[in-house]
Amino acid sequence: MNTYPEHKLVKKCLLEIEEKLKWGNSDQWHNDVFIELSESIQQNTGILLSPTTLKRVWGKVNYKSAPSISTLNTLSQFAGYANWRDFKNKNDVKKPSWVEKKITHNLGVIMVSASIMTVVFISFYSMIGAKNDTITDTDFSKITFSSRPITEGLPNSVVFDFDLNTIKSDSIYIQQFWDVTKTIKIRPEQKKATGIYYFPGYFGAKLLVDGKIIKEHDLFITSNSWMSTIDYKPIPKYVANTDLLRDRLSFSNIILNEIKSTIEPVVSTFHLVKDFGDVSGDNIRIKTSVRNLYREKWAVCQKLRIVILGTNGALIVPFSIPGCVSDINVMLNDVYLRGKEHDLSAFGVDFSDFRAIDINIKEKKVAVFIDDKEIYSRQYNKSIGKFVGIRYRFLGAGEVSYLNITEGPDEKTIINHDFNVKN
Repeated sequence: MNTYPEHKLVKKCLLEIEEKLKWGNSDQWHNDVFIELSESIQQNTGILLSPTTLKRVWGKVNYKSAPSISTLNTLSQFAGYANWRDFKNKNDVKKPSWVEKKITHNLGVIMVSASIMTVVFISFYSMIGAKNDTITDTDFSKITFSSRPITEGLPNSVVFDFDLNTIKSDSIYIQQFWDVTKTIKIRPEQKKATGIYYFPGYFGAKLLVDGKIIKEHDLFITSNSWMSTIDYKPIPKYVANTDLLRDRLSFSNIILNEIKSTIEPVVSTFHLVKDFGDVSGDNIRIKTSVRNLYREKWAVCQKLRIVILGTNGALIVPFSIPGCVSDINVMLNDVYLRGKEHDLSAFGVDFSDFRAIDINIKEKKVAVFIDDKEIYSRQYNKSIGKFVGIRYRFLGAGEVSYLNITEGPDEKTIINHDFNVKN
């Protein structure tokens, strides 16, 4: 049970966050909810609070210590306040009964005590300020952070080299990429660390101190040609080319039967990640045709996500059968739309048979067409940078008959795959 002095005030802050999110009673929140909350907080404040930290604060993990001031500041900012001190100032807490009795009994004693307490609190916050100033005043230019893959292909381990200079903190992490759960804890005196990457992609590795990004760099792990995975957790299965069909991007019956035999839901993915040169991801057109191959048991929703990868972000265009659109989410780099909060019914499409998909991106505006009919359009603001790849992620399994990607108003061909020949 949490018994630290400000527990009730922290609880009030958490309740305000729950009311803001409207995700239901936190007693029912599971691990995926805390992962999504961590991502939302980072998008909103620029500061990472790991899912583990959030579960500790919410009392899901037995942890008796009080949250750090940096954690409280971040939660307060997410709730709509300037910082933790601002939250406390605007949320008066009833004085303990012993204080009220003392005031009645001896006002003079209380006034002296209040003066002493004022000095104590000023000293306390001065200490906190000094600690934060120490971090703020650190010369980050003297801190180094780089990485190097150990081999080619996948999976691939990466060595991170860094020098933290004079930083002393018990909250130093390397975030391997956008997934806030993929972090490596670092000791202040440490100089090297290693991480493993199971999928190709253009990753932004980040060095974080007390939740703040102080250094980051790009890490490019390519597939070069098409590769396929069954995304078992924690380690995916890499599907050999001999288990792919030649006339379309699809699995052999052996692999399909393996997917169908699984008890738990599983996602299968086709990846193409490589250097396409100076191609803007904000001005491309993607034409493709797909269908779903398994829609029984846990795969009844026929979920499909087409992921368009850039050097500065990604676009995720999701689909499902109409009855399941509440469980899909659209991500257009800096624009994130949850199916439970927005009407995404336009993405309700039955892929029992091949359907033509056209994703037209012009100057950071996405228009989506199904069988030549526009179903959705939306503007985003932050550029995804250069185009570096595409993924098809099927709940269960699916197949792709062709893919054509062009760039700009003259529609210069970037990719034209009919999968009749090896690419």
